[in-house]
Amino acid sequence: MIVNIVKWGTNMILSERAKQISPSPTLAITAKAKEMRAQGLDVVGFGAGEPDFNTPQHIIDAAIEAMNKGYTKYTPTGGIPELKQAIAEKFAQDNRLTYESDEITVTTGAKHALYNLFQVLCQPGDEVIIPVPYWVSYPEQVKLAGATPVFLEGKEENGFKITPDQLEAAITPRTKIFLLNSPSNPTGVLYTRDELAALGDVCLRHQLVIISDEIYEKLLYDNAEHVSIASLSPELKANTIVVNGVSKPYAMTGWRIGYAAGPKNVIKAMEKLASHSTSNPTSIAQYAALAALRGPQEPLEEMRLHFDRRRQTMLAWIERIPRLRALRPQGAFYVYVNIRDAYTTPHGTFSDADEWAQALLEKEKVAVVPGSGFGTKDHIRLSYATSLEQIEKGMERIARFVQG
Repeated sequence: MIVNIVKWGTNMILSERAKQISPSPTLAITAKAKEMRAQGLDVVGFGAGEPDFNTPQHIIDAAIEAMNKGYTKYTPTGGIPELKQAIAEKFAQDNRLTYESDEITVTTGAKHALYNLFQVLCQPGDEVIIPVPYWVSYPEQVKLAGATPVFLEGKEENGFKITPDQLEAAITPRTKIFLLNSPSNPTGVLYTRDELAALGDVCLRHQLVIISDEIYEKLLYDNAEHVSIASLSPELKANTIVVNGVSKPYAMTGWRIGYAAGPKNVIKAMEKLASHSTSNPTSIAQYAALAALRGPQEPLEEMRLHFDRRRQTMLAWIERIPRLRALRPQGAFYVYVNIRDAYTTPHGTFSDADEWAQALLEKEKVAVVPGSGFGTKDHIRLSYATSLEQIEKGMERIARFVQG
């Protein structure tokens, strides 16, 4: 008897969409650092984009209470009404923006809000303008929506900010969206009110949709002021979707609660999409987010002050290390360091930040994220969302790596 042997898995060919996805360099470097620590190595990690503090106790208590009350079931796809109302109150108080409940949706993290936005707004062939340096997931999410990312370089001499003239020159008949991130990951750059107004004028003139990622708005330093571009005029509000969340300011990265606010038709489309993919955000995490927004804000300020001390410590080290330079970040918890003049070290000569960062990890056990993940080749991103002790140890090792 002849038996046909079937080669299992022969039809499991990945889609072209899946093949185009680039892995996250921030997650990759964090995973590598954890792997080395598991081997018993003393690794200092400057890669993680999350606070090292635990979630404030009153938020944890609210989650426990929600579970004990039986709030462990499905919720509306776009979030529980109480949380939507708290988000609306937050926008009114912090940003002078008025939104109704059906103009707000709660998502499984701010990243999920961004992903769904590109999915419901973009057609194949659309172009999305993304300032460089950018957060690593922006281009991948745009490509997954069938659109084309168009990169617009923010010059370092201009504080990594793009200008209205640059934006104007990049617009084509295919341009659909301008993506704004202020304060920025990875640079900590914060656009001023006047700068936002000038960029907004260009967007309105060309009828561009603005997606404003404001996840770091609470983490500001040097008396800097965060301004939401949507708050500058009724016309800009009508053309803007604001994305935010509780992950960064409240040390709630693992809870996965983000939100978006904008025109009703866009919000409704996002909720329809979520209903067929993730359903609702975790019920318990929603009640925790409700406690974060409506509860005491002192823990947030305490964490911000810690971040500020760490920022100043890291900047002082960079100033002392020859051939490294960095702009002073006004927000978030990153320093974007130019290492172009430090490619020649006692450990060899390197051609770009990827090689440099790999050697730093191998020789000095310090994990940093190379700028290639953010659209530049001569920078590294250092996160100061770690203890002062770790910052001192890690920066001392970087100094030794550069100087010998």
